[in-house]
Amino acid sequence: MTSDPLIIAGRPFASRLVVGTGKYPSNAVMADAHRASGTDMVTVAVRRVNLSDKSKESLIDYIDRDRIFILPNTAGCYTADDAIRTARLGREVGLSNWVKLEVIGDERTLFPDTVALLEATRVLVSEGFVVLPYTNDDPVICRKLEEAGAAAVMPLGAPIGSGLGIQNPNNIRIIKDQSRVPVIVDAGVGTASDAAIAMELGADGVLMNTAIALAEDPVAMASAMKLAVEAGRLAFRAGRIPKRSHAAASSPMEGRIAAAAAGGRTGA
Repeated sequence: MTSDPLIIAGRPFASRLVVGTGKYPSNAVMADAHRASGTDMVTVAVRRVNLSDKSKESLIDYIDRDRIFILPNTAGCYTADDAIRTARLGREVGLSNWVKLEVIGDERTLFPDTVALLEATRVLVSEGFVVLPYTNDDPVICRKLEEAGAAAVMPLGAPIGSGLGIQNPNNIRIIKDQSRVPVIVDAGVGTASDAAIAMELGADGVLMNTAIALAEDPVAMASAMKLAVEAGRLAFRAGRIPKRSHAAASSPMEGRIAAAAAGGRTGA
């Protein structure tokens, strides 16, 4: 769907599927899944990258950097200060001045700390970062993050790794309706239909990791997610029919009755 790119901060991406790099059985499987997904942007946790010993193998070695854009993330950070330091580190070692900003507020649910997230967004935007914050599916905080300079907002569909699918579809619609920056549903996708639903709701993209990495066949699931995102986007652009509480005949009786009446007049 290169004629319908996802554009973030002026940069076009041919694919609307963003994929993670954690939890795969091996780095080789990860690379195969990335190829099957068609993604051209993957997230990498700065804390998981070997930044000190360049002689040792790193997951970065398995990412086709000629084709795929690396989006560093601040996974594992529980304070604004920690997330800001991690983002700076990713930029200093040459990963990117883009950041998927995560500030976790609860260890059990992994829900974001939206107060700290907003604070970190303001600081990093002021330092020239392109910030994509992972947040709750809350239209108010998404609006505030956009006002703080976020290049996109990334509301969760459900808790990280839960596979529950989109729990609050109306919230996603509201967030999309009010946003002037891309809306990327992040977290909670379990299977291809979840990704299609997110796109049908109007999301500009979907980010996932666990649903692919922990599938029985990660490469096959990556291919399924690619097709689901494309199908959901096409369906959204095509415009679905209105929902009705009763049947509507595919061949309306009115048309047949009119045609019969016209035929009767001709025969007379």
